[in-house]
Amino acid sequence: MRWSKAVRIVTEHGDVAVGEERPPPAGPPAFVGRDEALTRLLDVLRHAPALVLIEGEAGIGKTRLVREALARLGPGRRLVAACPPLTTPFSLAGPVDGLVRLVRSDPSIELGGLGLSRLAGALRPLLPEWEDRLPPPLDPLDEPAGTRHRLSRALTELVERLALDVLVIEDAHWADTATLEWLLMLGAATGERKPAIVVTYRASDVPPGSPLLRLTARQRPRIELGALDVAQTAQLVASMLRADQVSAEFARFLHERTDGVPLAVEESVRLLRDRQDIVRRQGRWRRRVLDELQVPPTVRDSVLERVGRLDDATRDVLVAAAVLAEPADEATLLAVAGLGGDAGRAGIGRALAAGLLREADGGQLAFRHLLDARAVAESVPATDRWRRHRLAADVLERRTPPPVLRLARHHRAANQPEQWCRYGEAAADLAWESGDDLATVTLLLELLTSVEHPPARRLRLVQKLGRAFVRRSAPLGPIEDAVRAALQAAISWPELPATERGELRYLIGRLLLQADEFDDAHRALKAALPDLADRPETAAKVMLCLAGPMPHPLPAEERLSWLERATGLFPYVESPAERLLVAFEHATILLGLGESAGWTALRALPRSATALAERKQIARGSLNAAWRAIDWGLYEEARGRLADAVELLRATDFTRGMELAGFGSLIIDWYTGRWTDAATAARELLTGEDVSPVIRMMARSVDGLLKLAGGHRGTARRTLLAVLAEDPQEGLAAVGLGRLALSTRDAEEAITITTPAVAAALREAVPWRWATNIVTTHVDALAAAGRTAEAKATSDTLAEWVRGHAVPAATAASVTCTAVLRAAEGDPGEAAAMLGDAADAWAAIGRVHDELLARERRAVCLVASGARDDGLAVLVETQRRLSSLGATWDADRLAKLLRTHGVPIPRPGRAGRRGYGTQLSPREVEVLELVATGMTNKQIAEALFISPQTVNRHLATSMRKLNVTSRTALAISALNHGLLP
Repeated sequence: MRWSKAVRIVTEHGDVAVGEERPPPAGPPAFVGRDEALTRLLDVLRHAPALVLIEGEAGIGKTRLVREALARLGPGRRLVAACPPLTTPFSLAGPVDGLVRLVRSDPSIELGGLGLSRLAGALRPLLPEWEDRLPPPLDPLDEPAGTRHRLSRALTELVERLALDVLVIEDAHWADTATLEWLLMLGAATGERKPAIVVTYRASDVPPGSPLLRLTARQRPRIELGALDVAQTAQLVASMLRADQVSAEFARFLHERTDGVPLAVEESVRLLRDRQDIVRRQGRWRRRVLDELQVPPTVRDSVLERVGRLDDATRDVLVAAAVLAEPADEATLLAVAGLGGDAGRAGIGRALAAGLLREADGGQLAFRHLLDARAVAESVPATDRWRRHRLAADVLERRTPPPVLRLARHHRAANQPEQWCRYGEAAADLAWESGDDLATVTLLLELLTSVEHPPARRLRLVQKLGRAFVRRSAPLGPIEDAVRAALQAAISWPELPATERGELRYLIGRLLLQADEFDDAHRALKAALPDLADRPETAAKVMLCLAGPMPHPLPAEERLSWLERATGLFPYVESPAERLLVAFEHATILLGLGESAGWTALRALPRSATALAERKQIARGSLNAAWRAIDWGLYEEARGRLADAVELLRATDFTRGMELAGFGSLIIDWYTGRWTDAATAARELLTGEDVSPVIRMMARSVDGLLKLAGGHRGTARRTLLAVLAEDPQEGLAAVGLGRLALSTRDAEEAITITTPAVAAALREAVPWRWATNIVTTHVDALAAAGRTAEAKATSDTLAEWVRGHAVPAATAASVTCTAVLRAAEGDPGEAAAMLGDAADAWAAIGRVHDELLARERRAVCLVASGARDDGLAVLVETQRRLSSLGATWDADRLAKLLRTHGVPIPRPGRAGRRGYGTQLSPREVEVLELVATGMTNKQIAEALFISPQTVNRHLATSMRKLNVTSRTALAISALNHGLLP
């Protein structure tokens, strides 16, 4: 924090000099230096619905700005949700507490009359005090992401029915994931009932990967609060001293030491006043000794000194507020303070008057600032602090229902491990029910690793931890290593029964699979089986994991053996939902291994069900089946399975599944030539606020391929390079960049680009299921580089696998590779015939672009073999179809080739005006895009199918328009002017 630069005051206390006047008690600070921000905020709030971000460091005045704006808006219903700074934030803690306070303080709100739908029953775990006023509870979900999504929808409905005009989320950098996901959903919603939304946060305190970054990254009204200047600092100080002016020296002194942060200024003035280091001279307030007085080194020092000067009762009140660390009613505060009625109320009054305690919403009291509370709590002797935490726990335990998370915190701080374990485990259970997997895992890990437990409890905690961690909906950051270490350590517990050891090893194997540590996962899974003789259901899952397509050098025959053994255990699976899970896994693993029997198994399974748990498994199974169909090249089958999955996913709140289904549709549209739909879907995934990084990266790959197809080579290259920088093994991006390299006759670069993706595919037991995109480009590059032996080895490996598996996409890719190799070996006639077969194979599965590229190759081979007329006829038809498809880059290449053979192909007309004046023409921009990638003029000419002289002319014209004299300066100027996408 910038105001931590403040230096400590060192002064002598003496009598007031003649002509000096002691200051009165410090008054409330005026609202200073925020007129422009207030005007902007009011303008946004008066034109709801809107979302405005208020950014600034601690103590800068974000909360004050919001309160001033709300006061000026006039009557209305506002919900202010402050996110508590908890180490393990509870799901939706801020919004839920805000709702409770709002309903408690507004007697006009009658929950029963809001007309809430059955969905609102999902809020019961979070709002048990409203149990009799909410709809009946919903069936629990076993997916944290689904639970969170359902809670978000229910909370959104409640907020809409309350007809709020303003929703404020304060300190969003401390918000839990569920709150931020709800905020993203609410911010993206439309409707007449949507309130204006205000979000305050500290940018420097937002954790990496926080969903808040997806909110702040969008173009929204944003108010960034900065520090006060010297004049504004003087105004603030004068208002607190109830004066018209302070000395310029005093104002500059405070401003230099506090950096103009309002909170630091206020704290310093209060301390200076309390120590009588401010005097009035000649009508202005000044420091008593200009050279010797210093500002406190931190606000903490200021707060502790102020508290130390108060009476015992007031200090007890402040210590109680610090220990509670959350807003509390008067009775709770006085109970923890250990004070009676009159003395306690007097202490509260003095604490309020001192500006250290504040009134919170709903008639509650809290420390004025978090740092104040921490400073006081840490200054209390340990034994006294333990005692007060016990008092806090005693009070909270009398509530119905008990606030288990707060009780766990207080019992832990009071050194009461048994009580901490009881409430901590209950809090973890509640967090899981609420869909907060991070809070669940954090609480369980702390309990497991911080306390000595009886064997039964220790076993129960580690089982809960393992299951919660395996089912988490997203990575949990650094805590993941600690969880894995705790689970590994549990394997050696002497009291661990063999069956539980097997269950634990299964969970560890799952974790290792998720971490891409496949060798270790394989060992852990195999080690689990001997202990699972009495747990056939888990044993079946272990065998399915071993059979699955993880990148491990396990032969396909051995995988099929594991699959057969797992099938023999299916009758022992008791739960209908679990039976569906293993049955779908069995079918999709068969398909992953290239076995047609998987389709037979899949078609024997239901496509709908009544029970929620069964619908969820069918949804997951349908989604997996759709992706296997995509791998096989069965795109209509994939569309049908995705449609089934989407219908079921909507009913199960499995949001991540919806994302995968959307991306699956995008891939199908790309393959089958529905490029307008693909562009729309890619744009939605790239601009969506709740899209996983992996899906966003893959969507960027398709976006880059679409740009390349449309002829925007420079933009496409930058897009695809960004993808490979993130994941060098991403096949779609490698295909596009490999083709770009081949277009400039840089075969070695194409090999370098495509090798990581091919190598990754080769590590799979069934590589070619994943490699139908990349393998043809890779073999083409090897052949172009003269590395025919390597090309043949790759092509032969694929052909050998295809002979035993009827996978249409792999078959088409294999025929294409073999034909490319024949052409490279000097047999264009045979290559032409094989390329005709390849084109027909691609056409049969609907991959129109791959079909047309194969037909182009066939035409070139026909011409080379002497069948010139036939070849040119194929080229003409292929060029026409590529142009209709929108594959401008390929169509232009074929048009240029046809013109060299004397076939007249009309040049596409340029839309719009012919003269561009001082602006760059579209073709000049195209040339500049490629200059920015580092291409030479010759390479640009080849890429654009124009002559080097034309490239030179475009560059000269562009330099003249932008007033530069070199290629480098031209590229920089174009970027600075926003001319390059």
